[in-house]
Amino acid sequence: MRRTVLWVQGIFYILTGIWPLLHMPSFLAVTGPKNEVWLVVTVGILVLVVGATFIASALQKRVERSVGLLGFFCAAGLAAIDMRYAFHDVILNVYLLDAAAEVVLAGLWGYIFLTDKLSD
Repeated sequence: MRRTVLWVQGIFYILTGIWPLLHMPSFLAVTGPKNEVWLVVTVGILVLVVGATFIASALQKRVERSVGLLGFFCAAGLAAIDMRYAFHDVILNVYLLDAAAEVVLAGLWGYIFLTDKLSD
């Protein structure tokens, strides 16, 4: 299950991270106008890199526990940011869709940590 979550989160992060880099106008049309476009680019690059790291880890013979911690805390942190700023009307409510996906990912990592043992 660990590898599956790494693949899902990796692909999700690569797609969401690369979107504003490839076509900022469509990203802004869906997510709303931004005052700091450079920040959108920065976050996009970081999310893309984390997603690529998840895919690289999924392809390894042995999956380290630390990459699961990265997965959990990235998902939990992004969900918290989405919810806080959407609920305070700083960003559009479309970000709550991302929050829902992030909560599912964080929950899957929590389940893995509670039930799964690392195997070589």
